[in-house]
Amino acid sequence: MAVDTGLRALVLPGIDRLPQAEWDACFTGEAEGWAYLKACGGEIAAVMDADGLLMAAPLFEMEYRLDTPFQEGRAAAVAGFLSRLLPGLMVWRLLGVGSALTERCPVALRPGLSPDQRLRAVTAFLDLLEREAARRKARLLAFKDMAAPEAGWLSPLLAAAGYTHINSLPVAALDLDGVASETAYLERLSSGTRKDIRRKLKAAGSQVRIEHRMSAGDLLPRIEALYESTRTHSNLSYGDFEELPAGYFRKIPEALGDRARFVLYWVGDRLAAFNLLLLGDDRVIDKFLGMEYPLARDHNLYAVSWMENVRFTLKTRRRLFQSGQTAYASKLRFGSGLVPSAILVRCRIGLLNRLLRRLAPWLAFDRWDPELKARNASGEGA
Repeated sequence: MAVDTGLRALVLPGIDRLPQAEWDACFTGEAEGWAYLKACGGEIAAVMDADGLLMAAPLFEMEYRLDTPFQEGRAAAVAGFLSRLLPGLMVWRLLGVGSALTERCPVALRPGLSPDQRLRAVTAFLDLLEREAARRKARLLAFKDMAAPEAGWLSPLLAAAGYTHINSLPVAALDLDGVASETAYLERLSSGTRKDIRRKLKAAGSQVRIEHRMSAGDLLPRIEALYESTRTHSNLSYGDFEELPAGYFRKIPEALGDRARFVLYWVGDRLAAFNLLLLGDDRVIDKFLGMEYPLARDHNLYAVSWMENVRFTLKTRRRLFQSGQTAYASKLRFGSGLVPSAILVRCRIGLLNRLLRRLAPWLAFDRWDPELKARNASGEGA
């Protein structure tokens, strides 16, 4: 494909090499915007023209285990056996667009482009990815967690370029539009769920103290330990996608200011749980949750924290409480919906890319999540 000489496509060492105003002009009220990505670190792929930023997105690179979607059952056992027997077959280098630290793939595109201008920008961006993948000896190229609005215009262009759609894990979001109070929210739930939440809140009672903080301060080691405790306690494992950069819980609140806060849950003088919340114009994102087990379970801290986050979302007059991927059973029971998300992936080896397209339904992340499988098997997801 001919190179468009009117454009410059390059990889930058960080988003701070791009003007914040030009990046922010591509989005509206994002919590995970320029400041967040700067704090997270990492490379940025960008397409520039004479007027500045045309298109850009974060990049990440990793050794990707092909069995990552398989979380349980025979498929996980077989894939695990193959990984041990033939590690070179099951682990491929991947060059990814997006970030493990964002809720969706943040692709910046200058507003107001015509379809031809958009195609020109995407073509230059994909050409850059191909060159980088060849240089880094990456077999796989992937756009991680594509969702609206970017998916609407970018997914068809990626499909035309040979990328395959694979379902990612959906994002749980509770729509509180038109809900005036905590009581009104509870009335939307089933009577059984409503009674269960009220019982757990009553049981927690005065034993749990809730505190809002803008930074971790001297609690940083404890917060990091609670996050690791929750990871260890989980039955799911998504490998490097769950790794946080050093100092994440310090850097993010410093970078976002009043767009981030910790909600802390104390039992006596012991910090038993925390939420890190990120605040967008229209939503509160429950970014990370950390709990000490069994202390958190004994005091019903998941239900307590859920209701505190609902109260905070209502108090700040935001429409959505977004609680992310995995742990779907409680989120759905508490009224959340699921927002679809996708991975667009291409193998640089032609024969294997055709095979990938055939295997796409079987490789879908939502197919193998235990709680989504149970929901689909019961017919609730139909």
